Amino acid sequence: MFDVDWMGLLTREVLRERGAALIAESCAWAVGLSDRPHYRRRSGRVAPSGLTVGERAANGQPLGAEDGRLDLEDARPGSFQDALNMIGPDGRLEAERFDEEVLVPFAAETCRLTGERARATRPADWAELADDLGEDPVDVADVVRAGGWEAPLRIDAEHFVLAALRDVPLIEVEAEGLPLSLVRAAEATTRAAVSAPAPQPDDSLAGALFLARAALDDSGCTVPVPPDEADLLLAALGDAGLEPEEVPVVLPHLPVEEPTITRIEATLADH
Repeated sequence: MFDVDWMGLLTREVLRERGAALIAESCAWAVGLSDRPHYRRRSGRVAPSGLTVGERAANGQPLGAEDGRLDLEDARPGSFQDALNMIGPDGRLEAERFDEEVLVPFAAETCRLTGERARATRPADWAELADDLGEDPVDVADVVRAGGWEAPLRIDAEHFVLAALRDVPLIEVEAEGLPLSLVRAAEATTRAAVSAPAPQPDDSLAGALFLARAALDDSGCTVPVPPDEADLLLAALGDAGLEPEEVPVVLPHLPVEEPTITRIEATLADH
């Protein structure tokens, strides 16, 4: 069988070259964490601890959850690693959100760039690799997807970030990421401005939409609702009396981010 390890080595080389960009994206992602309420599990329920994340960090109190990831438990209180091991209002670890929002897309883009480089600089090896994987060498995305380099590279990317930011105080990480965070926010606003307007609700949805809007108002969710609060919103809609089949229909008419809708639909499909 053709030895594909050269491609794996090349992905890691490109990751190292993009290391500064990865750290910058990680810092930008952390912006705003200090201002959020800190949550703990109490008797199996997620509840605010009474302080913000920043207040706990300033007091030298740990941020991480007692049932967090074992490999993150040795964190210095108030550090970036400590923040990754804390839970959000939906009970999910911030490390999971960081993985989905930063590491996964960064690893995917790094693999794509590696594929483009390999096709240009090692055309014969690339063609042989594509043939071995049963893909068209012209389609870099398909070759990369078939090769399966993204998952191990994501782990390498996480190790890279932790090596650089592990013990850095969260407040310093946020300060470093603020400029890029503002750029990302501006880009998101621009994309939202040019997106298609939300569809107008059918009259038959009036009752369900009324309940959904009331549930959103009482849920305490951030508006527009971000992906990490998807479970919180879904629970609020269920408590308000909406049926599972009604939820996907009303979501496009609420101030909810598109990734949040996708996550809620996936949760409903699993049940």
